[in-house]
Formats: sequence, C-alpha cells, structure tokens
Amino acid sequence: MNLSFGHICKVKSHSRASSGSREFREATKQDALNNLQKELCKLSEKALPDQRDLVRKEMHGFANLFERFLKEEGPSVEWERIEKLPEDAVRNYKTLETPTTDLIQMMLQKLVVVKLNGGLGTSMGCHGPKSVITVRNDLTFLDLTVQQIEHLNKTYNTNVPLVLMNSFNTDEDTEKIVRKYKNLQIEIYTFNQSCYPRVNRENLLPIAKSYDVDNELEAWYPPGHGDFYKSFQNSGFLSKFIKEGREYCFISNIDNLGATVDLNILNMLLNPKEQTAHEFVMEVTDKTKADVKGGTLIQYENKLRLLEIAQVPSEHVDEFKSVKKFKFFNTNNIWAKLDAIERVLNEDTLNMEIIVNNKTIKHKGNNLNVIQLETAVGAAMKVFNDAIGINVPRSRFLPVKKTSDLLLVMSNLYSLKNGSLVMSPQRMFPTTPLVKLGDNNFSKVKDFLMRFANIPDLIELDHLTVSGDVTFGRSVSLKGTVIIIANHGERIDIPSGACLENKIVSGNLRILDH
Repeated sequence: MNLSFGHICKVKSHSRASSGSREFREATKQDALNNLQKELCKLSEKALPDQRDLVRKEMHGFANLFERFLKEEGPSVEWERIEKLPEDAVRNYKTLETPTTDLIQMMLQKLVVVKLNGGLGTSMGCHGPKSVITVRNDLTFLDLTVQQIEHLNKTYNTNVPLVLMNSFNTDEDTEKIVRKYKNLQIEIYTFNQSCYPRVNRENLLPIAKSYDVDNELEAWYPPGHGDFYKSFQNSGFLSKFIKEGREYCFISNIDNLGATVDLNILNMLLNPKEQTAHEFVMEVTDKTKADVKGGTLIQYENKLRLLEIAQVPSEHVDEFKSVKKFKFFNTNNIWAKLDAIERVLNEDTLNMEIIVNNKTIKHKGNNLNVIQLETAVGAAMKVFNDAIGINVPRSRFLPVKKTSDLLLVMSNLYSLKNGSLVMSPQRMFPTTPLVKLGDNNFSKVKDFLMRFANIPDLIELDHLTVSGDVTFGRSVSLKGTVIIIANHGERIDIPSGACLENKIVSGNLRILDH
C-alpha cells in the first residue's frame, strides 16, 4: 500500500475485482488513501514556496499516519497477552548513585533539555501559550524553566541548551517572549511540531482547501507530542546536537513544575554500572486514586511499553484503574538517546499507537464531525533498546492543569529555589493535598485569583473541596479535611485570619464591611 508521496498527483484510480467483503474493504481503503494523498498533494502545492519542502515532509508524515489508521483493525493491545513486569523493568530511584562534582560538567555537555510547549492556556481561561501563565512570584512556566537551566549552566560552567517544541498555536507568541532571555547564560532553540489537516469523518478527506493555516485554524491541528521525534529531525536540530557530541535529551511537559534536570538519572545513563546503554527511560511514579486515568507500563511481546486508557477495552477499564494491578503511572518525563532516535527514524520503525480523537467543530458556520490522528511521546518506548522505567519521587510530577493545582504551587507548601519548587520542610508528609475547586467559580485563573485575598496556609491540609460562591480573606489557614459548599443563591466569605481544621462549612456566611 506504500505510495511515494512525490508521485501522489500521478496516482490513478484503483482497479479491482469484487470478490468478497475483505477484498472490497481493502480496495475501499486503498481508494481512501489515494484520494487523501491527492488532496495532500494539492495542499502542499498551495503552500508558500519557502515553506513547500517542510509542508511536503509534514504531509508525507500525515499520509503515513493515515495509512496506518486505515490498516489497523481491532485493539492495539490484546488484554490476555499482557505479561507481568519483569523485576528489572522499573528501577527504584533510591538505588541511583549521585555523580561526583568533577563528572557533572562533562555530563551536562552531553544533554539537551526539551520542553513540550504546544498547548494553549484556554482550559484555564487564559489567552496565548500556557507556558506564559504566571504561576509564582510573577514568574511564568517558561521563566522558571529558563531560571533552572541558567542556574545549571552557571553553577557547572556548562552550556545545556533549552529546546522548545511549539505548535502553530504557540510559536508566534513564544518567539516574541524568548527574546527577553537573550542576555542570560542559556541558548534557546525553538521549532514547530507538525501541522496536520483535520479529516472529515464522512468522506475521510481533509477539510482544508488551502495551506492557509492562520485563516482556517479550525481545519488544522497539532498531532500530539508523539510527533516530537520526526519534527525534531525535520528541524535539523537532531543532527546538529549529535554532531556537537550531545547524547541524550530530557523531554517533559512545560507545565510539569517537577520536571527538572536530574543528575542521578543522567549519571545512570552516561556512566552505567552494567554494560547496558539504556536508549529510553520513562520516569514513572506510584499510582494513587487521583491518577487512575494516567498511562502505565506493561510488558507486551517481550518489550516494555506504555499503555494508555484509550487503548484499554471497555470491559477492562476498571482493572486498568486498579492501583494494585498497575502500580505505576507515566509522568511524561522522558530521557532518550539522540542517535537512537535518529536510527529508528531512518529505519522507519517508529510505529507508535494511534490515538483517534473524534471531534465536532464549527467550520464555515456548520457543525462538522472530524477525526484527529495523534500519538504520544511515551508510546515510542517499545522501539528502543533496553528501555526501562524509573520509579521517581512524586515531587518530579507537579503538573498544573487546573486552578486547583495552581493553588498548591502558589501556596506556602513550596518555596522557590533557582526556578525549582521545593516542598516546605514544615510539611510532615511528602504527599500534596487533594484539592477540588468548583468549575463555575474557580476554573478560570482570573476568577480564581479574585476569590483569594491571598493564598491560604496549606502546610497541614489533607483535603479541600470548595463549591459555589466562596471567597477567602487574608491569612486564612486550612488544616486536615475542609469542605466549603455554598449552594445556589448562597455566598460564603471565609473571614481574614480564620483557621479551619476538619470543618464542613455550608449555608450563608457573609462578612460585610461597615
């Protein structure tokens, strides 16, 4: 079924004999692929001349993904064939050695830090890239990342580069913002992940009619962070860093404030005690009831691989969520060997599981059912040699997805040290409190900030649930389990200086100025 993308426009219709439903299905798929490739060819030709080569590469990548989507039938994982994780599949972080100071500078010369920076802040009510949301001390996700790496470079007199993978949604704003870092001791590189066309679910053809992404935004999408590998190669940075003698990249989400460069993991990779060069490391951490939907590690066909909830048959979802059967979940902190990435790309063996994302969008005034084909960066694990997981402390997984996460990272639970968040020694136990804030009043950052005169003391908090029209005065302290519920039409003002310990507050509580 492989067709050369360079000859798409010359493809002729597929002649066939109708002998049985399987042959008919295969022929129909071939027709769908041929038709799609013709449309992709037209889109490529409509790109600006200086963009055309890159657009052709991206359309070729999409054609390959679409072909696999057509060919694959049934689940990507047969549940009964999942094997028990081998003893050495996941290493305990505590067993890793700390490198001596004289080694660290040399080790850091072999590292590239990559941050996945393609997401917008829309889910938290913010415009522009999520990485420019202020999270602490007037500093953004991006500011904190830059501070961390600049501190490494200054401390060890080295030059670890920061690479941002943007999407077409975030690249323009990010390019403007990174200019402010130009006088710091850090080299920042940016590239864009692919821009793929959304496909009409009815006719399996792109809904875009031209390669004019800015004026037809809803017709295009960034295809998930699994696209990192190919886009990194297309950008030229992969070969550049290999030529410079860099060996590993550390990849993480920019909104995971716990994903800092870990010298113990880097030491294990560059100075292994055994003769094994791990080409791929996934940081995992112990699963709690809050993480039941997170991807986990399994052994399958003698390879370690990532299992996402989307791949799980419906009758096994409860089993997948079990903390006993699947003890770890993926933090999406990944360490990968650069020359191994180049090898699997050149050998064309990087067949990550396809995530089919069905969406209904507004297109030219009408509702349209579309398909987005995506992949996850961790799904590449199975194609690398000697891939392992490392069970890291929970502190390496501190994502900010909602304002409830923002409340924690803005609070006195943490202090800021050289761009890294450090949990307060006053906290008696290392787990973070479970916080649930009502969507209607707290989901947008602006609304959330208006409800707190300042962030409460959370040092002794275990669980907080807030629902309805609730505001907090200054210097409030929350301890143990606190539940505050204002029903419809009611309002609760928690007064300044209040200390709530193991309390349920409901009804009306108004503090009026006089």
